[in-house]
Amino acid sequence: MKPIISASELLSESAGARPPVLLDVRWALGGPPGRPAYEVGHLPGAVYVDLDTELAGPPGSGGRHPLPDPEVFGAAMRRAGVSADRPVVAYDGGSGWGAARAWWLLRWAGHPDVRVLDGGLAAWTGELTEKVPAPEPGDFRPEPGALGLLDADGAAALARSGLLLDARAAERYRGDVEPIDRVGGHIPGAVSAPTTENVDAEGLFLAAGALRDRFTALGAAEGTPVAVYCGSGVSGAHEVLALEIAGIPAALYAGSWSEWSADPARPVATGPDPR
Repeated sequence: MKPIISASELLSESAGARPPVLLDVRWALGGPPGRPAYEVGHLPGAVYVDLDTELAGPPGSGGRHPLPDPEVFGAAMRRAGVSADRPVVAYDGGSGWGAARAWWLLRWAGHPDVRVLDGGLAAWTGELTEKVPAPEPGDFRPEPGALGLLDADGAAALARSGLLLDARAAERYRGDVEPIDRVGGHIPGAVSAPTTENVDAEGLFLAAGALRDRFTALGAAEGTPVAVYCGSGVSGAHEVLALEIAGIPAALYAGSWSEWSADPARPVATGPDPR
């Protein structure tokens, strides 16, 4: 199953006999909050999901967006109408980051049919509504472990034995700037692979072949384990999604740089080279 869906495909499926559950996951690093934008206009039937409180646990030693408690996450998804036997489509304002976080969490938690609206709200050609739905509660119960997940030690080991991709902007990878975390740089051995290079000028994912060529050039050879990290496990989920489109399975280091860099004992590399 493709992990993304076009706006025209979604328009058709939404009018069908088995429309997908729609999750509006508008979110931007540093704000503004997505809820006000949702209330101004959203896809008919879409339920707003708050990334900071429903798709992440409280910030702390595990990073800015640690994984939510599975029971808390499951309850939020059931309130949104998510059931195990009904497809889900997540969308956001256009970056794909928030929607990809929802996609990754649901897939990791065992939901078999989750897709992201390619291009987000900007690609949608149907109507929008201000009406907030009251969906029937769903029955989804998380069973974590369906997708690969790494902790800090696992990420460090994979950077030596496989391919660890850093999905942040190249200047943050190099350590030229660090506007958020304690220190700039990257995990030693990680390869720079900015998430922004997974999409075209309109915010649509590159074709599967182009993505495969991109990741192959970065070192994703047959049999090489691949994982991704970013600042806090949000844009990294977008890169895992891009790898999925390319047919390359990849794990996510969810704590990412916000967890790694918070511990002064962990090594930090700077500059354009992995080590």
